[in-house]
Amino acid sequence: MSPGIDFETRLIAKTNLAERLEQELSKPGYVPQPIALGVNTDAYQPLEREQQLTRQALEILLRFKHPVHIITKGSLVLRDLDLLVPLAEQRLVSVSVSLTTLDDELKRIMEPRAASPAARLRVLRTLHEAGVPVSVMCAPMIPMVNDMELERMLEAAREAGARSAGYVLLRLPHEVATLFDEWLQEHFPQRAAHVMSLVRQSRGGKDYDSRFGSRMRGEGQFAQLLAQRFQLACKRLGYNRRDQNYGLDCSRFAPPGQQMNLL
Repeated sequence: MSPGIDFETRLIAKTNLAERLEQELSKPGYVPQPIALGVNTDAYQPLEREQQLTRQALEILLRFKHPVHIITKGSLVLRDLDLLVPLAEQRLVSVSVSLTTLDDELKRIMEPRAASPAARLRVLRTLHEAGVPVSVMCAPMIPMVNDMELERMLEAAREAGARSAGYVLLRLPHEVATLFDEWLQEHFPQRAAHVMSLVRQSRGGKDYDSRFGSRMRGEGQFAQLLAQRFQLACKRLGYNRRDQNYGLDCSRFAPPGQQMNLL
């Protein structure tokens, strides 16, 4: 399917997710490791309101005492506070909120159906105040489009409760490069060539470099400067400190049939 119109209009839901998840966690000899929920597709995209697959997964993970890390750019995650709080009390959950910009107009043209910057900061604050560990992911960072906001986004997220942070340089795999170029020509025609020049300088002269270890950060002068800015901002704001351990606890894992009744 096309990453453009098809991605927007042809929705696929794994409706048997809960059943398969429970089967997998119940297998003899299963060794728990934190599950990342929302890496390829947002854990709280609009279809989740109807399907509630993420919520079903969280119910199972809580029942099994299995750790999970959630990544989202939506405010629907607050719907599941009743599950996230008890998970957090057992060090079984952390939530990362993706933040792209603090500019409402830029957000409108970059992510027209995603939560506003203010709503994402409110998610961070609400989760933090409820005791759920939260982090911010500044992504994607686009040269000459939103990279100048990096420090301000980190500051806003820190004030909202985030204690760890990360970033991802723009990635343009496969057909996404063509779509992005069309988007640039429509919204930023005067700087489109400069943006793509910086992107290619950061990707070894190509639109994209898939090599593990560099695909998230890039290389070259622009990528190095962005990494330095991120590191300096994190140090100044107190992000990613060693004494702030957000590790999830795998030792609590206990399938319901194996849990001891201590009453």
